[in-house]
Amino acid sequence: MTEPLDVYWSFRSPYSYLATPELLALPRDYDVEVNLRVVLPIAVRTRATLFDPANMKPARYIVMDSTRRAAYLGMPLVFPPSPDPVAQNLDTFEVAEDQPLIYRLCKLGVEAQRRGKGVEFAAAVSHVIFSGTPNWDQGHHLSDAAASVGLDLSALDAAIADGNHLEEIEANQRNLDAAGHWGVPTVVVRGEPFFGQDRLDTLHWRLDQYGLRTNAESST
Repeated sequence: MTEPLDVYWSFRSPYSYLATPELLALPRDYDVEVNLRVVLPIAVRTRATLFDPANMKPARYIVMDSTRRAAYLGMPLVFPPSPDPVAQNLDTFEVAEDQPLIYRLCKLGVEAQRRGKGVEFAAAVSHVIFSGTPNWDQGHHLSDAAASVGLDLSALDAAIADGNHLEEIEANQRNLDAAGHWGVPTVVVRGEPFFGQDRLDTLHWRLDQYGLRTNAESST
């Protein structure tokens, strides 16, 4: 039986973006179904920041480390993107009340998952956002990203206009908490969370233990 993997994922997280190539590869190597479980960024969920403007070390480290990780993986990364999916003052870390971009992206991700293209859509859109595309929210950028994975952006937007997508996003957040974590990307398999783009190798090891590899030669 195909094993379900739930991927808790954020459109604002550079590490979520960096995980997408490996997430896309998982169903090719293992008998798994990868389900995108979109969550709001912590800054929007809690209206509190993880960072203190009086101590910029954590923020600087994340920017440095994600940029380094992108170079290691051979992936383009510009942070913050233009525009940032979350309206936030990066000097004070104050989060704006109005957040049209991130709510739209999250709802679109939920609808893409409902249509069987969740991770594919997340990979295509996050590439546009984080690869340095200016004004990625305008013009044809998002529609081209959706079309590249066989989805129609206008149809997705129509579906989220009056749908229950926000309720699903909130349920995803509760389920992430129930799995014992809070961050993204987190993959949960059989109740066990694997947090971080750099923990996907450990996830492979666990899937090998479960006997889920589809190509036995690749595990030898």
